Amino acid sequence: MSKLIQLLPDAVVNQIAAGEVIQRPASVVKELMDNAIDSGATSIKLIVKESGKTLIQVNDNGSGMSPLDARMCFERHATSKIRSADDLFKIQTMGFRGEALASIAAVSQVELRTKKAEDELGTKILISDSKIKAQEPCSCPTGTQVIVQHLFYSVPARKKFLKTDTVELRHIHDEFVHQALANPHIQYSYFNNDQEVYNLSSGSLKNRIVAIFGKRYSDEILPVEQETDLLQIRGFVGKPEIAKKSRGEQYLFVNGRYFKSHYLLHAAQSAYEELIAEGLYPFTILFIDIDPAQIDINVHPTKHEIKFEEERLIYNFLKVAVKHAIGKFTITPQLDFENSNPGVDILISQNSAFSNQHNATKTNYPSPQTGSRVSWEDLAFPKQTYQDLQANTKPFQDLENSLLTGEVDRKVKAIQIHNSYIVFQSSAGFVVIDQQSAHERILYEQNKRMIQSKSAIHQKLLFPETLHLSGPDAKLMEEILPALNDLGFTIEAFGGESFIIYGGPSFLNGKQNEKELALQVLEQYKMNLEFELGIEESISRSLAISSANKRGVPLQDEEIQYLVEQLFACEIPFTSPSGHKCYLSLSLEEIQAKLF
Repeated sequence: MSKLIQLLPDAVVNQIAAGEVIQRPASVVKELMDNAIDSGATSIKLIVKESGKTLIQVNDNGSGMSPLDARMCFERHATSKIRSADDLFKIQTMGFRGEALASIAAVSQVELRTKKAEDELGTKILISDSKIKAQEPCSCPTGTQVIVQHLFYSVPARKKFLKTDTVELRHIHDEFVHQALANPHIQYSYFNNDQEVYNLSSGSLKNRIVAIFGKRYSDEILPVEQETDLLQIRGFVGKPEIAKKSRGEQYLFVNGRYFKSHYLLHAAQSAYEELIAEGLYPFTILFIDIDPAQIDINVHPTKHEIKFEEERLIYNFLKVAVKHAIGKFTITPQLDFENSNPGVDILISQNSAFSNQHNATKTNYPSPQTGSRVSWEDLAFPKQTYQDLQANTKPFQDLENSLLTGEVDRKVKAIQIHNSYIVFQSSAGFVVIDQQSAHERILYEQNKRMIQSKSAIHQKLLFPETLHLSGPDAKLMEEILPALNDLGFTIEAFGGESFIIYGGPSFLNGKQNEKELALQVLEQYKMNLEFELGIEESISRSLAISSANKRGVPLQDEEIQYLVEQLFACEIPFTSPSGHKCYLSLSLEEIQAKLF
């Protein structure tokens, strides 16, 4: 009788388990730092090389392990935290020695050094392919040191699907930030390729936020504190003016553990109704302390998803807590919040004053709202390159089954509807243009030409502005700085994590604040990292998306006509750089079919 079903070898079983838990270098960082926290460490050091593909090392000064525990922690289903099935539903610790280490050892080479405070000598273990290569006494400080080398060396297929170093480092950074925010009482340090990225001293949550995200956040965040019989909510949210286009600065924690929940983040966002524009996300760092019996953390291998018994109730509590924090800020403008500057203006007048002050420092250029053809041309293309572009402007050609044929009939006027769409008659029907997507396409192609030709026109600011960034964002800014300056910015590094903006692209014409636009471009660039675009391509897209006229902006007749002409002068007028259609064409036959 043939045996079709067989037990798998332990090494294969561990590799399968690793596929669920160890998805990328950041997964190793999470598991090792979780263990360090559970050991009672007050200082944790993270070292990575080549985005974690070559080396991941975590040192802690925690309780350490005995020789027997050091050996047992690499066994499958070995743990110091669970004794019965009931314990699964009331876990309050982070990781636990065992399970994760067995998975890591199945796909890498691991060296463990550990010592308890009362022992004279520690224990050193070398393991690879789930096999112990050596175990011997060693001299080491109290605590545990785990060195993971050559991740996925035994599973080449997994290694091949890792992203670029920039993307993998971003995931490691995010994991480090999750841990550092959740445990401000622990001193953290982070080194990448022998360069210090963070050195965070222990302190309050607010101090930790400022150390990670930058000094400017000191006066831009509001405390949240709400306690009920079911749970306690604490943390900080940002003032409306620091809301961003990406969710990169939104964090939720339950019982000290980071988790993802778009549903509960929506609760915090809904508290900002009419305070921030659609598509912006407020700065959010909120902690939920709740009875562990009320949640299930075992619904996902990485424990990033959590199931709540009373999720709708928690949603309402979160919304009320955030609304209360914002309400105190807007109603009491002179609130003294941890020694911040008193006399904060109310929200709306503050935004207005800032805008007026900034515009007053600019050279008196024609405003895009004047409706003149020149101002619209300056907005879409710098004067230096406009004549070349105008000479190469193609007539309206056949697009989509000969809809547009020959020269534009200048007697047929394009009109704007709902301040968002442009409609005009064609020889075969009519065309509807999405003004935002069209403007993005125009600016995107212009940006690519300017980077390649280095022909951008710079507009100096009367008063330079200073830009303070977090460590990782500062490194990204240094990476994209040459491309930004080729597009018309004049930005220089000012040491540390600060930059000075001396000027911006001339086509802005006072339409946008250079500092805010630079931040938007950086955020958009971070969103593009997963697509692994080149820097020039990514920055061309990012600046186009950030600076284009949005839907809802009224345009003058000359601006409308110019937008139509320049869209169909583009090499690819069909879609925007973000992938949305620029226009929709309807033939007379289609219209008649719908009407009759």
